[in-house]
Amino acid sequence: MSLAWYLLVMAGVTYLIRMLPLTLLQKKIRSRRLQSFLYYVPYACLSAMTFPAILSATESP
Repeated sequence: MSLAWYLLVMAGVTYLIRMLPLTLLQKKIRSRRLQSFLYYVPYACLSAMTFPAILSATESP
């Protein structure tokens, strides 16, 4: 298979992974617990990506 075919397949899979939740979960989330959990997910992800990098950047060589 060619490189272009692989790129098209990967682009299609990535598109499906990103678009399926948007199309399937269009209803308003009524559960207050789930809504409050989802509110903090971006902050938790940002922290999980940032703090290890900060700690490893300050290590002595």
